[in-house]
Amino acid sequence: MGLGIVAALVVIALVNRFFIGNPNTLHLESALQGPSFAHPFGTDNFGRDVFDRVLASTGADLMIGFFCVIPALCIGTTIGIVAGYFGGWGDALLMRIVDVMVAFPFLVLVIAIVAALGAGITNMFIAVAAVGWVSYARLARSETQVIRQHDYVAAARVLGFNRRRILARHVLPNAVVQPLIYSTSDFIGYIILGSALGFLGLGVQPPKAEWGAMIADGQNYLTQAPWITIAPGLAIVLVGTAFVLLGDGLAVILRPEVRT
Repeated sequence: MGLGIVAALVVIALVNRFFIGNPNTLHLESALQGPSFAHPFGTDNFGRDVFDRVLASTGADLMIGFFCVIPALCIGTTIGIVAGYFGGWGDALLMRIVDVMVAFPFLVLVIAIVAALGAGITNMFIAVAAVGWVSYARLARSETQVIRQHDYVAAARVLGFNRRRILARHVLPNAVVQPLIYSTSDFIGYIILGSALGFLGLGVQPPKAEWGAMIADGQNYLTQAPWITIAPGLAIVLVGTAFVLLGDGLAVILRPEVRT
């Protein structure tokens, strides 16, 4: 079910990108109209159709999730597997770096980096990649330290396989499972992070539609036109639910031994 919802969201994002008109067109004469047949989610303070903007925001927010998760997952998993397998001074150095980064709140670090680099979605991706790999590195390292003690890894060493082959064929497919499952929940967190940065004016810049920015735009109209904030808020809840279900499905498929 989660995969179906995610697939539907991707289709919506693609359709809106290539086939739907500009959601930023102003219609001041239709400002702050309530939900109706013509405007299912009402209109905002500029007369823009909220339903169209919610759909148009789907691509931006999914892109935020993917381009935040993928670099962090790849960088962190690679570093964690290498450090966990070889150990030694490299592993010790990694853990000291991790300790330093964990000492600071994640959101504060991301906001500080984005503020230093300048507002914008690209700088947000850079900030998350610079900070977000830590969780994946810790997961992959702990998994690798267990895997390297297994008999099949010892048998590969006895057969004379080089370290590169052991890492690629025996360690990586098993060590990546837990970070991959974790990434589905992290995806939700990054969409919320993108929305929070959009709310603060550090994420997607107006007039581009984005759920967090839409919530920020509607905060001054909560009593007069609550649909401006409710609609993108519900969209965030829907995406979060979809990825929770997707994560549960991946856990069942990739870790059948933990089924209850």
